[in-house]
Amino acid sequence: MELPGDQHPQHDVGRSLYAIADVEPLDVDGVRTMEVGTALWLVGFVALLPFYGPLQDSGRLWWLWTCMAGLGLGLFGLEYCRRRRTRAAAPVTDAGGRRRT
Repeated sequence: MELPGDQHPQHDVGRSLYAIADVEPLDVDGVRTMEVGTALWLVGFVALLPFYGPLQDSGRLWWLWTCMAGLGLGLFGLEYCRRRRTRAAAPVTDAGGRRRT
């Protein structure tokens, strides 16, 4: 199947024909995703704090501690992503400390 005007590469997959768009991949390092997820765990924890007594009485206090665990793991993941972003932006050097090209 030919497309009029701009020609885009196409791939046949099974009985379907897919046009491939000319777009660059997103430069995603995961930091913003971790920030949003960690903030949501914090909001969940703070939102459940006023209900500590009823949660304890109903045997659902683990909801509160699940939010705390999500917050802690989110902070760990956030630091990991920040370090990974910093390492990716640093110039690559060889064993002697010289910049590689």
